[in-house]
Amino acid sequence: MKNYSKDPDRQYHIQVAKGEVGRYVIMPGDPKRCVKIAQYLDNPVLIADNREFITYTGTLDEVKVSVTSTGIGGPSASIAMEELYRCGADTFVRIGTCGGMKTDVKSGDIVIATGAIRMEGTSKEYAPIEFPAVADLDVTNALVAAAKQKNYTHHTGVVQCKDAFYGQHEPEKMPAGYELINKWNAWRMLGCLASEMESAALFVVAAKLGVRAGSCFLVVANQEREKLGLENPVVRDTDMAVQVAVSAVRNLIREDCAGE
Repeated sequence: MKNYSKDPDRQYHIQVAKGEVGRYVIMPGDPKRCVKIAQYLDNPVLIADNREFITYTGTLDEVKVSVTSTGIGGPSASIAMEELYRCGADTFVRIGTCGGMKTDVKSGDIVIATGAIRMEGTSKEYAPIEFPAVADLDVTNALVAAAKQKNYTHHTGVVQCKDAFYGQHEPEKMPAGYELINKWNAWRMLGCLASEMESAALFVVAAKLGVRAGSCFLVVANQEREKLGLENPVVRDTDMAVQVAVSAVRNLIREDCAGE
């Protein structure tokens, strides 16, 4: 395909060139989180800042690691993964926030996704709906090991991915609310842990590209606990989830180096 970038050596959206990122990339949604995450790297350098995509590259244990923001939702997340892949990345750790669905998933907990419900649009342009959105096992195990190492309360399982934030939180106001409410209740009955917006797309795009991807999230709050009158504070500090992601990348680096 034609590269629409002014600089033909750089990817059109993320404005990154080959050699400027590591094979390991931590992917927050919020561009403002990139600086915070980059502080965990050794000698981080700002590589690019374009649209919602900010990229830093540094090292962990002397191995090149990058941080690239994706913006909100599957469309921009898939663009970031596609273009980072073209620059040499092959292992992706999504870090972000989610809303709990299962009542034992509490504010401030960590959720690690093993798979994602494809109730969004991006993945449908990559694979038939019957194809599952599943996290890479090595990345998932590295995230679980990191959460255990830090003794953080964490949950592993399926998350739901959607495109419309307000469709989740105000379904009764939507013309298609009957479908949103019925499916939400189905996901809860099936033990879905939480709702977020990017993992389904990233897992399916990763499958298409033949790369590794996993996700971990901070639980901001849980609307199901709110409905039941249970304790439900709003937690906004993502640092625990960031620490899990960074430690998981360290785990992967060690395992990958040992296997070479």
